[in-house]
Amino acid sequence: MSKFTFTKTDIEGVMIVEPSVFGDERGYFMETYNEKEFKEAGIDVLFVQDNQSKSVKGVLRGLHFQTRHPQGKLVRVTKGCVFDVAVDIDKDSPTYGKYVGVVLSEENKKQLYLKAGMAHGFYVMSDEAEFVYKCTDFYDPKGEGGVMWNDPEIGIVWPIDEHTPVTLSEKDQKHPLLKDLK
Repeated sequence: MSKFTFTKTDIEGVMIVEPSVFGDERGYFMETYNEKEFKEAGIDVLFVQDNQSKSVKGVLRGLHFQTRHPQGKLVRVTKGCVFDVAVDIDKDSPTYGKYVGVVLSEENKKQLYLKAGMAHGFYVMSDEAEFVYKCTDFYDPKGEGGVMWNDPEIGIVWPIDEHTPVTLSEKDQKHPLLKDLK
């Protein structure tokens, strides 16, 4: 019996992963990754780096990608709740400029896998959130790239809390629009 449910999305290489959770009065147990089951689902990658971030409500990180060493990612939330987004930025793809957005939380335990070459970002919906992700390549600061989070061509419908201002890093405020990517 599989320990995961893999749901394909409208973008090739972006998949929602739901682990089986085994719980009782003591708490719960779940696998968050299993190489054999991921390969059987078509995710045949080697993860080489794990990252974790903590953010407060209203923080929006992204949309980021790597140009020199593109990273596939398996992302999840261990505390709180975020709206997570993958954007297809491959100009040769039939889904170029499309996005997949999914709520990831400590309660639903969903994960999102996005293949290398996608732009990625998330918005924190809870008071704080801890975000954990596995990467298929090492981070390269010289290969950083980004797309503006509110690009009208992409049209992401972010679940922005009208009472909490969006908080962006200085770098994320300066990303180009999708049409201006080189």
